[in-house]
Amino acid sequence: MPETVNELDRRLTARGAATRARIVAAADELMSLKGAAATTLDEVTAASGTSKSQFYRHFSDKSALVQAVIALRGGRVLEREEQYLRRVDSFNGLDRWCRAILQRVTARRGALGCELGSLSTELSDQDEAARIDLEAHLTSWISLLTAALERMKANDTLSEDADPATLATGIMAALQGGYVLAQAARDPAPMRIALELAMDSVRAHAKPAGAGT
Repeated sequence: MPETVNELDRRLTARGAATRARIVAAADELMSLKGAAATTLDEVTAASGTSKSQFYRHFSDKSALVQAVIALRGGRVLEREEQYLRRVDSFNGLDRWCRAILQRVTARRGALGCELGSLSTELSDQDEAARIDLEAHLTSWISLLTAALERMKANDTLSEDADPATLATGIMAALQGGYVLAQAARDPAPMRIALELAMDSVRAHAKPAGAGT
């Protein structure tokens, strides 16, 4: 039976989507290793096995590609963090989250830094569109932490004076600083210290056992 126009369109659309995904994945890997500025379009097309004409069929310029990489990383990071944080409502849960982060940093001996934070450091003062996208993803990450802390406050794990949004922002600041220092030192120790101090700031608001009962 001859292929219908709709079937052909779907096949071509799927092929185009696969090509675009291959380009973005190659750019993501290269930018992790070299940074966004040092990654060239020639390197991206070579690594993805595509031509320049194929590239420009999907992206108007390098800035559009960078935004696609940010979207890819943002989705990946937020999916991972949501898996860890969606049910956290105790200090044990937060500690498990910290251990997972430290394990990833230790496995890389501090290299590469944060997938989102490293791009933010490089691009936020140079590319306003990239800054806006990165800020949105980081804010979503903070919101996941805020929700976990709000659950802890609701079940009386944290005291009434605890401000989940402020504590979550402090945790994220410590986390990003830990990534930077661990990357520079090629040593996970700075991340361990940063997370311990961040958790100490949360424990300072722990509700004493039996309080209010």
